[in-house]
Amino acid sequence: MVKLKRRAGAVAAAVALTLTLSSLPAGAAARQPAASANEMQLVQQIAAHLAQAKGIRAQFTQTQTVSAMNRPLVSTGTLVFFRERGVIWQMDTPYKATYVMTDAGVTQVDATGKPVTSNRQPQGARGVAQVSKMMRAMLGGDLSALYSQFDVKAEGTPTQWRMHLNPNQPQLAQSIKGLQMEGGDYLKTLRITLANGDVTQIEFANSKAIDALDPADLTLLGAQ
Repeated sequence: MVKLKRRAGAVAAAVALTLTLSSLPAGAAARQPAASANEMQLVQQIAAHLAQAKGIRAQFTQTQTVSAMNRPLVSTGTLVFFRERGVIWQMDTPYKATYVMTDAGVTQVDATGKPVTSNRQPQGARGVAQVSKMMRAMLGGDLSALYSQFDVKAEGTPTQWRMHLNPNQPQLAQSIKGLQMEGGDYLKTLRITLANGDVTQIEFANSKAIDALDPADLTLLGAQ
């Protein structure tokens, strides 16, 4: 169970990274040789479309395919994402766990909202926190920071799109092999392929835009 929780923390951190990325507003044109001008323009349009919401509340179903397990592990829960604060990732099944993700890192909290004492953060949390900081800086409109970390491919339209992100920095590539996202007004599907070959696919449902956080959410995001 401990190993499963650490893995869940790593995936939750990757989700935080991706949700932060998917909320970036359009900015100045960035240089990225791996992407065409049309793709770069589409990425800007997608980011601008998603950035209309300050935050998102959604339900998720996560399916993990892990080489060490005979069958996929399916988990469900809810998440709250708020650009100015971070992400709250709450798992309901197959066990209950809450992770809070900000620029400072990833913290598991207990039922009272207090941090769980641990000698180590979830696997990959430090790298995700660093990337999250970089992406928060991009909320000012600088997409070049995104391209400095990922090779980005995009197709579709701003309201029905698909994006492929492959790390182009060795440190990030040690944890994540690639990310695939599909969506429209909100992120609908996220597929994370880790460097070890394990795959996690997350389906988001009942996504709703939020303009402010509930008091309980504010308390959790201040738990770090």
